[in-house]
Amino acid sequence: MQTILGSNGAIGQELAKSLINYTSDIRLVSRNPKKINATDQLMKADLTQRDAVFNAIEGSKIAYLCVGLKYDIKVWQKDWPVLMRNVLDACHKYNCKLVFIDNVYAIDPAHIGHITEESPMNPVSKKGLVRKEINEMILGDIQNGKVQAIIARCADYFGPYPELSLVMISTYSNFIKGKKAQWMGNPKMPHTYTYTADAGKGMAILGNTPGAYNQIWNLPTEKRGFTGEDWVNLVSKEMGKSNKYSTLGNGMMGFLSLFVPILRELKEMAYQFNSPYYLDSSKFEKSFNIKATPYEEAMHNSIVSLTANNHQV
Repeated sequence: MQTILGSNGAIGQELAKSLINYTSDIRLVSRNPKKINATDQLMKADLTQRDAVFNAIEGSKIAYLCVGLKYDIKVWQKDWPVLMRNVLDACHKYNCKLVFIDNVYAIDPAHIGHITEESPMNPVSKKGLVRKEINEMILGDIQNGKVQAIIARCADYFGPYPELSLVMISTYSNFIKGKKAQWMGNPKMPHTYTYTADAGKGMAILGNTPGAYNQIWNLPTEKRGFTGEDWVNLVSKEMGKSNKYSTLGNGMMGFLSLFVPILRELKEMAYQFNSPYYLDSSKFEKSFNIKATPYEEAMHNSIVSLTANNHQV
């Protein structure tokens, strides 16, 4: 049994699509799980509860932690350490391996221009401090021999999930409403993004590679660091829309954050959008001879999928 905790999220769904290549014994766990593959087993659970975590992991050989808690620092501070402790304890009890999808919030801002698996953790944000704490919990349990685990990191991601991806919210969601794009931060700065399908495929590969455990891996991510303008141009061309856009700088973000909750949460992460940001996935690419999907192809696939599903924002 291979179990996805948080199976309804963007990464969880893509992981399920790739995991079927390795096993038909897949358990999808969330508050309201939905089948991705015909043979998927569904389990409803509130994963903020310890008993629910243990029930979900019991009988599993590998657990993939893809839970997306509400983007709220108070929720993160309260729930992430407890959730991670429960998952690690359950994996230890049931001799289950763990693959955790992580972001790069914990990385020292001085190193975001070239993020490797060895880049130091030295966060300047409250959310980054939470990510550092739960990373250290995993690494500590690995060192103490309590669990076999992988930390799989991705950059900010994009795919056919416009409500869950900042680059899609900034471009696709505005274009579909007849508005111009709105980019947060400096639109001239290069910023790599991970395609959700590549992230899901990468996690499935890592989880089913015994030699990949007890390491940090950056998931396959395009080497080109597109600027905000590049992303606007790419999506506008794909959708047949004008490439006009406005920017949301630090000053305006600070003002609007007084009224818009999500901007209050994003404000402390603004440094990632005002400096070069590059996730280096060379380790993965060399180990598995797999490269990330080119941005043009990935965005085309994403918008075709959204159009086929008649998605409206």
